[in-house]
Amino acid sequence: MEHHNPIAADPTNAKRFITIGEVMLRLTPPNYEKIRMATSFEASYGGSEANIALALANLGVDSTFFSVVPSNSLGKSAVRWLRSNDVHCTPVILSTHAQTPTHRLGTYYLETGYGIRASKVTYDRKHSAFTEFDYSTVDVDALLDGFDWLHLSGITPALGKGCADFILRCLKTAKEKGLTVSFDGNFRSALWTWEEARDYCTQCLPYVDVLFGIEPYHLWRDEDDHAKGDYKDGVPLQPSYEQQDEIFQAFIARYPNLKCLARHVRYAHSGSENSLKAFMWYEGHTFESKLFTFNILDRVGGGDAFASGLIYAMMHDYKAMDMVNFAVASSVIKHTIHGDANITDDVDTIRNLMNMNYDIKR
Repeated sequence: MEHHNPIAADPTNAKRFITIGEVMLRLTPPNYEKIRMATSFEASYGGSEANIALALANLGVDSTFFSVVPSNSLGKSAVRWLRSNDVHCTPVILSTHAQTPTHRLGTYYLETGYGIRASKVTYDRKHSAFTEFDYSTVDVDALLDGFDWLHLSGITPALGKGCADFILRCLKTAKEKGLTVSFDGNFRSALWTWEEARDYCTQCLPYVDVLFGIEPYHLWRDEDDHAKGDYKDGVPLQPSYEQQDEIFQAFIARYPNLKCLARHVRYAHSGSENSLKAFMWYEGHTFESKLFTFNILDRVGGGDAFASGLIYAMMHDYKAMDMVNFAVASSVIKHTIHGDANITDDVDTIRNLMNMNYDIKR
């Protein structure tokens, strides 16, 4: 008898998804407390790529995650969390002390914002098993074999040269194998500088099909004379439709391999109330989503939920406006869920929000 996971097996779509990144322990003081006030912490797990794998698995996509965690109780617990949400973890490496001498799981602390006080993240991930592992030992061709979609982010290469080299190797191999590749720059100022991020992430663009966000990338007006500036110079954080369309057109002109570009735009009214909308370029046109205003329970992972929502919509051949609205609705719902990931296992819940239907379902 052949065994399968009835939740992860999506009968309407047979595409297989894989993503690569670090999964971390997240420690959060309860009740919106600051770290210096805390006497206890709520423990959970997260990480950008893991969040996306988990969100897609909950929506029924065949979703796989590759990472390196120490072979101890913390590493195994992180893997167990992913598996409990229907993510395939067969490729995950449980490293030995010889492979990763410091032998630790990366950790981050989250102070959840409230009202006018913004949330704050403190990383403790240096010398984690993921950063110490020798990725030259990984057979990337075998790792990606049989998959249709690869998602990567700019967080992983920021962790060290070995990680950066590995991600470029994955991008090039995925392109050779014909996978759809999505990439989210996800700049983290605590991990590398703005220029370092731009220099590296720009190298990734020729291998990308679906791009999330318009930074951190160089998009010079003149490749031979950088003094003429970047196309994105002076564009506000909340651009107009015309401003965003101009930037998208510049990306497509420079990188015709891009099939879709999308970015969400946040309006922070306070630490507890935000609005979100998104812009997306697809099949020659720029689309603008509805604007959603909402109260925040947990903001971390909102961008990952946007990415997973768009990936899901593209995999299921949604119409363009439905794609961008579904992606924003996925992000909005995540803001109402504790933890890093969008644990929503009912597509209709997101579609109802997408249509701004807030009625009770019974």
